[in-house]
Amino acid sequence: MPDKQLLHLVIGGELKDVQDVEFRNLSEVEFVGAFPSYAEAWKAWKAKAQATVDNAHARYFIIHAHRLLDPSEDTDHH
Repeated sequence: MPDKQLLHLVIGGELKDVQDVEFRNLSEVEFVGAFPSYAEAWKAWKAKAQATVDNAHARYFIIHAHRLLDPSEDTDHH
């Protein structure tokens, strides 16, 4: 039986301040993709983080969307 899908979203863009998580312009936030596991999301996150390493204000994040859809799901299967 396949593992349960655990929806993860990867988004990112330029932050106003690197000490905070507030995007400079929400209309320019990039939706990288939706992934069925943390491991798959992490691969996409890492690729984006490495591609934007020269931009100090660029940050990408993994959103554990499965937790938002089903709050009883409080653990990740890495």
